[in-house]
Amino acid sequence: AQARTMKGRFTTLDVRAVLPDIRNRCIGLRVANVYDIDSKTYLIKLSRPDEKLVVLIESGIRIHTTDFEWPKNAFPSSFSMKLRKHIQSRRLVKIEQLGVDRIVDMQFGSGEAAYHVIVELYDRGNIALTDCEYVILNLLRVRTDADQDVRFAVRERYPIEAARQPEALMSEEKLRELLATAKEGDSLKRFLNPHFMFGPAVIEHSLQQVGFPLDTKLGTNVDVTADVHRILTALSHAETYLQDAGTKSMKGYVVQKQQQTVQMADIATTTELLTYEEFHPMLFCQHEAKPRVEFDTFNQAVDNFFSKLGSQKLDMKQLQQEKSAMKRLDNVKKDHEKRVVELRKAQDTDAYKAQLIECNVDLVDRAILVMRNLVAHAVDWTEMGQMIKEAQAQGDPVAKAIKTLRLDVNKFTMLLTEPFLGDSDEEEEEEDALSSSRKSKSKAKGTVVDIDLDLSAHANARSFYDQKRFAAKKEHKTLEASGKAMKAAEKKTRQALKEVAVTTSIRKARKVFWFEKFLWFISSENYLVIGGRDSQQNELIVKRHLRPGDVYVHADLHGATSCIVKNPSGSPIPPKTLHEAGSMAVCNSAAWDARIVTSAWWVHHDQVSKMAPTGEYLTTGAFMVRGKRNFLPPTQLAVGFAVLFRVDDSCVEKHLHERQSRVAELLDDLEVAGEEEAIALESDEEEQIELSDNQSDTQSTAALLDAQMSMDSLFPDTSIDLQYVKGQTFQLQRGISAVSTASVASSNQQMPEFDAEDLGVGSDDGLVAAVEPTAGDEQVYQTKPRLSAKQRREIKKQKDRGDVGRSAIETSLSDHPETLPEFKPIASESDTRQAAPPKRGQKHKLKKMKDKYKDQDEEERLMRMELLAVRCREFIDLQCVR
Repeated sequence: AQARTMKGRFTTLDVRAVLPDIRNRCIGLRVANVYDIDSKTYLIKLSRPDEKLVVLIESGIRIHTTDFEWPKNAFPSSFSMKLRKHIQSRRLVKIEQLGVDRIVDMQFGSGEAAYHVIVELYDRGNIALTDCEYVILNLLRVRTDADQDVRFAVRERYPIEAARQPEALMSEEKLRELLATAKEGDSLKRFLNPHFMFGPAVIEHSLQQVGFPLDTKLGTNVDVTADVHRILTALSHAETYLQDAGTKSMKGYVVQKQQQTVQMADIATTTELLTYEEFHPMLFCQHEAKPRVEFDTFNQAVDNFFSKLGSQKLDMKQLQQEKSAMKRLDNVKKDHEKRVVELRKAQDTDAYKAQLIECNVDLVDRAILVMRNLVAHAVDWTEMGQMIKEAQAQGDPVAKAIKTLRLDVNKFTMLLTEPFLGDSDEEEEEEDALSSSRKSKSKAKGTVVDIDLDLSAHANARSFYDQKRFAAKKEHKTLEASGKAMKAAEKKTRQALKEVAVTTSIRKARKVFWFEKFLWFISSENYLVIGGRDSQQNELIVKRHLRPGDVYVHADLHGATSCIVKNPSGSPIPPKTLHEAGSMAVCNSAAWDARIVTSAWWVHHDQVSKMAPTGEYLTTGAFMVRGKRNFLPPTQLAVGFAVLFRVDDSCVEKHLHERQSRVAELLDDLEVAGEEEAIALESDEEEQIELSDNQSDTQSTAALLDAQMSMDSLFPDTSIDLQYVKGQTFQLQRGISAVSTASVASSNQQMPEFDAEDLGVGSDDGLVAAVEPTAGDEQVYQTKPRLSAKQRREIKKQKDRGDVGRSAIETSLSDHPETLPEFKPIASESDTRQAAPPKRGQKHKLKKMKDKYKDQDEEERLMRMELLAVRCREFIDLQCVR
């Protein structure tokens, strides 16, 4: 079978099959930009809100949309610039095939403002940019069509009417006349292909459908007179396939080819390499038995086929380099094996020659004596040779044994044979220890041995034995070095294979999210935070992406980015996310270089506007913020990087609610704890109700003490401090420390409910109330005027020094004077100064705290707590008098 060449360009069927896919995806999109990959390949980037597509055009080869990232030229060509000038920002209105020719017409814009990009996918190809009247504005390649006498050049009209139009299928008589011109032995598919527009693959598929074998040949498998009707039926099938291809979206098939590759592991192994061979919009009969890849659309099949061509070429190059590396390794192995064989052969030869000398020791000694006498008499070397020949003619055994003279090195050559060679066959059978090479040489006419004139016969034999021992040592060293050399060669080969192990330079493009062009991150509570890279992006994110419920975060620093915390749910944003967004705003400002630790602030979306005051102007990236700014705590200048992994759509449900708000989780825990404490409180109240009213004062006092102890267990962080004022009037002091939501909620079940006006909760200051017990169990709550910041600081100092009396239980026993302790009046300022000195080490700590918070009053402290969005109830002063 002939080697099939890889398909490299579109056929008419391919053009008709790919256009419906492009039409469905690209019509209505605007041109964002035009890029060029090389002098023949161009990318047209189309876009609309939330969607981007790229159409790839290669002159003379293909046209399709692509999902891969192709390498673009750093500087656009003049043709790309011309396309950008005329079609950029215009809408793709129409894309169609001209006739049945491999020409695609893409119309951008409509009416007189329309421009056409005409792509030719046959021969050498061409790309033309024309106006609405098809007058050529720019051309990739100027040419002249000799058949139609048309010149394709700038300012000439593109002849769209010259495109090949669909024709009716020829009759049976014309087909018979056409087949009569064919030569016997020609392939039927190749003969019909130039005369029809279907393409070789469709023709071969249609021929097999009507019963013709694969690679049908004229005169061998086809009878022109008898099979004309079958051939005409096959051609009608092909015409039907061509018509159906342009009306609907079709699947794509990529046919693969198997090739043997060589890989280097611990040993050399061979594996199969599947390479792309052809792409088709249908699965043809001739490809059913071959490996293939199926795609949902033909456009995807073409895109994958051509994107893998580059990597395929690199794979083939890598395959050749792997074979070359393995060949070098084999050569090293063969060279070492050859050296060892030659050394072993030299050992056998030297040993055999020594044995021959020993077997013919008398003959060798006589020959040495004769040659020495001739040399001693200064006989000319030429005469010496003639004398030896004459002696050989006379039958002298010594002369017959001398073969050649090498007097220049003081040696001569003798032809020695083994004595007793043919005396008995039994002796020959007993020589099993001799090698086969030695036997073959023994059976020959003799072996040539070099004899040294300065040595005797035994000395010459000994020299051959020495050469054998030297060759044995060399063999041993060669074997030792061979292992090291083989390891080094294998290491070098592996290194070479690693260097040639290349990957494709064309990879599939990942879907880029809309926020990736900004500075962005996902907060710890799964909120998206975006920020502008420059003033233009700051303007963009506020105008386009700031929605109701979002939060605007900024810092009063030069270069600080405008951040937006996206909050589609509209629920309050947790403080950790706000703090992280503030860190982003500060770190992307001049504070980073100056290493200044400062605070950011946030406002709601409705506080940010672009409306400047009268007579003023806001520059790009500047906004007006009206209302209160919520300042965040000072942030550290720290930035981290993370690797995000996108979860597959099938696994999204498994990862829901993994990054919840930390505050929401805390509130859930507090609600559970509150329910448990409420249940315990109800059980304690039931026990208290069962106590008898007519018990003695001692029993009543003990019950009250037990109730107070149970309240202390329910509110471990709460203490009630009362100070004596006058008469039976006491002053309630602040004594609540880090009251949680659950503890406050549970305490409200046992204490009377207070209105905000009665308790003074409406103000940011603490509550100071006078409590006067009256007759019976009724209690009157009178609200004192609000204290100043200085008075609150003095009260706080007295509390810290322990001067204020704390006796909540005695207050509850105010109806029992015998058990009520004596309360001292509130200490004056002079008395406060004479208070007991603080403990060791506490004085310096109090001084530092005083310097740090000297300008902070209670209202400011509560305001900072609200800015941190601490989800617990306000710190209130509880008045409780039994």
